[in-house]
Amino acid sequence: MNQKVMWDDKPYYSLNSYLKEEYGQKLYKLSLDGGMTCPNRDGKIGHGGCIFCSSGGSGDFAASRTLSITDQIEQAKDKVKHKVKSGTQYIAYFQAFTNTYAPVEYLEKIFLEAIMHPDVAILSIATRPDCLGNDILALLERLNKIKPVWVELGLQTIHEQSASFIRRGYPLSVFKEAVSALNKCQIDIIVHLIVGLPFESEEDLLESVRYVCNLPIQGIKLQLLHILKNTDLSKYIDKFHILEMDEYIDWIIDCVEHIPKHIVIHRITGDGPKNLLIAPTWSSNKKLVLNTMHKTMKERNTWQGKLVKEV
Repeated sequence: MNQKVMWDDKPYYSLNSYLKEEYGQKLYKLSLDGGMTCPNRDGKIGHGGCIFCSSGGSGDFAASRTLSITDQIEQAKDKVKHKVKSGTQYIAYFQAFTNTYAPVEYLEKIFLEAIMHPDVAILSIATRPDCLGNDILALLERLNKIKPVWVELGLQTIHEQSASFIRRGYPLSVFKEAVSALNKCQIDIIVHLIVGLPFESEEDLLESVRYVCNLPIQGIKLQLLHILKNTDLSKYIDKFHILEMDEYIDWIIDCVEHIPKHIVIHRITGDGPKNLLIAPTWSSNKKLVLNTMHKTMKERNTWQGKLVKEV
């Protein structure tokens, strides 16, 4: 463990802190489905998707793709209405599959429908770095002049051996090129990393964290590896070590201590669909995970204890 920093110094930048600073309130994410697939599924570069990806393309909590984008937004708003106050704004989050993997004319239609909704403050698009052609970059740059656009890149790891095992389907150089291109368009970049990938050590994970934090990115998500039913990863469940909760918490504490304050921390855990989750089963109790993480951080007198309540 690195030298601890006291809470009052707050050398972190949580998503909640950022949103309150920029918008004066918490913004809730509305998970949307743009009706796309992925080049790693349709045969362009592979079949079956990444080894951990569910049949829902990691968008298992998204609204139904059979609805219009406006109807999806309204449906998603209804799901969180018990949490929100009058006047709340939202983040329109295109989550399922690869959300720039379609003709630019179609993307413009659905993204405009989302971004022009009066209750939407931010458009967030989850995609792959190898699905950002010049025409799509130009579209995102135009949209970013209407309202802020975030692009979430699923890197998962910098290690090529791990990337090959999980069937990511592109080299690290493609990710770096995408970061450069998005920066030229002045679009905020959020990088996804998976904690607990098969055969990766804590140091492997920290190398990924350090690498991405040295690039011009604006946000990071640390996502616990979930082994879900009907995924190819489930076939390897007895072949690699699955993190216990205390291990995961230790790894997260170390990761966060390597993230500079200017990078917004969007996530430090995650919960898979309970009807699909095989392991780790402890992750299904998100409240317990966060409470234990908070208690551990507080006992160690680290500044991250407050972060748990803000992400």
